Amino acid sequence: MLARAIVRDCYAGDRAGRELSTMGAIMSIAPVLAPLIGSFVQISFGWRANFIIVVSVGCFALLVVWQSLPETLHQRSARVISMVEILRDYRMLLKDRTLLAHIAIVSTSYAGLFAWISGSPFVLQELHGLSALEFGFAFGLACIGSVFGAALAAPLVMRIGLALTIGLGTIALAGGGLGMVASVALATHSVAALVLSMMLYQAGLGLAMPQAIAGALTPFPDHAGAASSLVGFMQQTSAALLGAVVGHMLGFTAWPLAAAVGAMGCASLLLWMLCIRAGREGVREGILAAAFDPNQGKLQSPRNP
Repeated sequence: MLARAIVRDCYAGDRAGRELSTMGAIMSIAPVLAPLIGSFVQISFGWRANFIIVVSVGCFALLVVWQSLPETLHQRSARVISMVEILRDYRMLLKDRTLLAHIAIVSTSYAGLFAWISGSPFVLQELHGLSALEFGFAFGLACIGSVFGAALAAPLVMRIGLALTIGLGTIALAGGGLGMVASVALATHSVAALVLSMMLYQAGLGLAMPQAIAGALTPFPDHAGAASSLVGFMQQTSAALLGAVVGHMLGFTAWPLAAAVGAMGCASLLLWMLCIRAGREGVREGILAAAFDPNQGKLQSPRNP
């Protein structure tokens, strides 16, 4: 959450989306390599050795941040930090429709990813018979989509803006989700079809999610931390809930996984389409409101009010 707030302290709008995409591309390398490393460590040294690696990496990250990360908040708030003030900030944020729209896109798209994280070990290993090492390769291959999407989004957002980049991402999200549904519906029993569908989904996630986060944080330069925390809370909560539901429903079929990923991909696209429609109507209403002169009781030319 703090990393996103730091980006907002330094950048806004399309530039914030670009920097968040760059961060996303770098972060996406971890899910590609981690399953492979974890599988190798588990086979060679046992599953407990993975926790030693996690602690070691965490300590190294803490040392780097402590030594190298500067303060990015240019002016500290004069307000006294209290629970009342924090709740007041959240109440103000929750009234903003733009923030809520971007949170909804982030939450639905990320929930689909967690459905995959929760359900793919069972589907790929138990239903399709992959070994731990083979599962690591398959999982890492799907994550390449996220690396590609985030890397593509970084230059793309500076050309076409946040909204269109999010739109392209949600199209890929829906396409990947529907591809997985089709694979299960047609009973292909193909690991490749599932992995390629998720690769497309994650490419959409890499395109859409950093831009949606930038769109959520940009209007709140003085409340970047609170806005980032709210986005993160909703994102993680929705992901945890859907992941738990998928894990509980899995049995003898991959339908719970495919249905969840497909639903979240299509929901992300639908939310974006509704936001674009609402934005156009808002612009149209704003033009009419500006053109109407209540004192005269008649329409005026927007160029000569």
